[in-house]
Amino acid sequence: MKINGNEIKPGNVIEHKGSIWVAVKTNAVKPGKGGAFNQVELKNLIDGRKDNERFRASESVEKVRLEQKEYQFLYEEGDMLVFMDTESYEQLELQKEFVGERAAFLQDGMMVTVESHEERPIGINLPDQVTLEIQEADPVVKGQTVSSSYKPAVMENGIRVMVPPFIEAGEKIVVDTNEITYIRRAD
Repeated sequence: MKINGNEIKPGNVIEHKGSIWVAVKTNAVKPGKGGAFNQVELKNLIDGRKDNERFRASESVEKVRLEQKEYQFLYEEGDMLVFMDTESYEQLELQKEFVGERAAFLQDGMMVTVESHEERPIGINLPDQVTLEIQEADPVVKGQTVSSSYKPAVMENGIRVMVPPFIEAGEKIVVDTNEITYIRRAD
């Protein structure tokens, strides 16, 4: 599907210079002299490079549709993560570095969405929130009653997170997987 250069919005995935790019930021510019253009910050979905490009309204680019499919996380084997398609039972192996630091949030049986282009995985979406147990939490310092005072704690997956003073080791908390921040106590 072709779109004009001035229609590119953040989050759009386009084909450009023989590769797949996602628009990170866009800025419509109307200079006093000459035609208007769209200044677009692009990120390559294949190798992660960044690029800034100007697209005129008269230019057209190919907007790419990504296939999204649900997979269930099975297990970790070395530096590979194994997922299963719950409909066909086919297994998909992805490099741990493909998922990045958020791989620590994967739990047995967790459902994730894998985005792919022409059968090639290019992105993975984890649930926005997960429930984890606190392994260790620093004791509360006396006199530290200011509402914004947080203390460091280590979760069962080994990741450190800042939590309110009332959270103790052994409690379960809900964590945002995108920002890696404490949200609330788990029910």
